[in-house]
Amino acid sequence: MRRLNLTRLPTQPDGHWWRQTLLVNAGIVLIVAAAIQLIPVRQDNPPVVREPVWDSPETRALTVLACYDCHSNETNWPWYARIAPISWVLAYDVNEGREALNFSEWDRHAVAIDPDEPFAPKPLAERIADEIRSGAMPPGTYRLGNPAARLSEAEKEALILGLQRTVENNQSPP
Repeated sequence: MRRLNLTRLPTQPDGHWWRQTLLVNAGIVLIVAAAIQLIPVRQDNPPVVREPVWDSPETRALTVLACYDCHSNETNWPWYARIAPISWVLAYDVNEGREALNFSEWDRHAVAIDPDEPFAPKPLAERIADEIRSGAMPPGTYRLGNPAARLSEAEKEALILGLQRTVENNQSPP
């Protein structure tokens, strides 16, 4: 039986050396892959506090289809969301999405921006329209795993118009 000498590599590695190196590396990868499964990720759906009053059932349906998995407390976690490191990425994306805009906690977004504020951010309706028109929302990685979220241009425009109406109808004066 040949012993692998780790201090000195052969000048011309033979097939045996390559097989052994490949097996050692594969073993390390499998051990690390198994170990990271032990790192828990919180994937929960808090209760719905308040949804906006939708301008139409069609707007709500398009929003559920393209936005709700990241921008609501009603996330449908796919089976692969339990496998690290994918679970980490999905949990991060959902947490960031809920922080930016959460249709299940609408009271956080129901206040209109004071136009006299010197460094006021863009109004919510305008930010939503910009994100959808630019193609940033829904993100490409989400559309890859959710073909139904691949909206046509007409569906995007209907979603933008419906969300703009919904936001405007749900904002209270400052």
